[in-house]
Amino acid sequence: MNGEQIYELIVCPATERNPRNTEADIIELRDGTLLLGYTEFYHYSPHDMAPARIAGKTSKDGGRTWTEPFTIQEDIGVENVMEADFLRLKTGEILLFFSVKNSETDCHPYVRRSLDEAKTWSEPVPIAKAYPGYFTTNNDRAIQTSSGRILLPVAYALNAWVTPKFVSSCFYSEDNGRTWFKSAMDVSLPNATADEPGLIELKDGRLLMWFRTTLGYIYRSFSDDLGETWSRPEPMNVVSPESPQTMKRIPETNDLLLVWNNTQGPQRVPLTVAISRDEGQTWENVKNIEIDERYTYAYPSVTFFGEEALLTYYVSEGRHFSLKLKIIPIEWFYG
Repeated sequence: MNGEQIYELIVCPATERNPRNTEADIIELRDGTLLLGYTEFYHYSPHDMAPARIAGKTSKDGGRTWTEPFTIQEDIGVENVMEADFLRLKTGEILLFFSVKNSETDCHPYVRRSLDEAKTWSEPVPIAKAYPGYFTTNNDRAIQTSSGRILLPVAYALNAWVTPKFVSSCFYSEDNGRTWFKSAMDVSLPNATADEPGLIELKDGRLLMWFRTTLGYIYRSFSDDLGETWSRPEPMNVVSPESPQTMKRIPETNDLLLVWNNTQGPQRVPLTVAISRDEGQTWENVKNIEIDERYTYAYPSVTFFGEEALLTYYVSEGRHFSLKLKIIPIEWFYG
């Protein structure tokens, strides 16, 4: 990659006391400030069940420099809170989604609301407490459709460690996130997990759900009723290990951008990007943005800011997980 075009930094480095900084999202505030939210593990273990909170940093120069960390969401779970996910609503409000983890059989998404550009937040409100089980939500996942419906994709199992075969689904809201309902239909695979789903609205109004599997490919499903029911899952023509992906629409071009681990091997390397001009049917301009096999790279997020794309993802070597930021001009994806 052209070093003059790409800007990168370890925005949240891991330490012995703080061994993991992962699952991030960035949102642009009204004054141009960037707000970063991420999972900060503040104990000696990087395990998914170790103590963690949602921490934040801000940047006033497009992501080149950042403040010292501060707490956005305290750890209110028996185990932790994870998976920062910001969503700017059409009303101008900002929603913050995150998971509250109490045990391997009790993990549920919560939401908070800000009316003052993330200066203050409402009390946390559970989204799926009426449903038992372990619900996972990823960073950078919630969407609001052109109709105004908010959708939060989730995957769940009754026990995350004993029966780790997840199925995917959605919770949705028609009143800007005040009340929530579960989709009428789940998305599952007969002999594999359907995990860590994401959503994007297509130009024809359908929803595309993609998700992580153990089958060596990214799988997808479609909905033509705003997420109530879903088509039979099918593989995309994109290889992937059992790791999450992110897909976003590029504002400047209206094409789709995909970020994923482009390999069928077990390792989460390389980290790759590609664009689609035909709503995800085919992918072109495939480029690796990380190739060093000493590390693994996963849980990406994408935020567009001006003529640039800000990508966050973890970089792991052993038990340390640092959060990396890579700022890429949009034109680079087409070069």
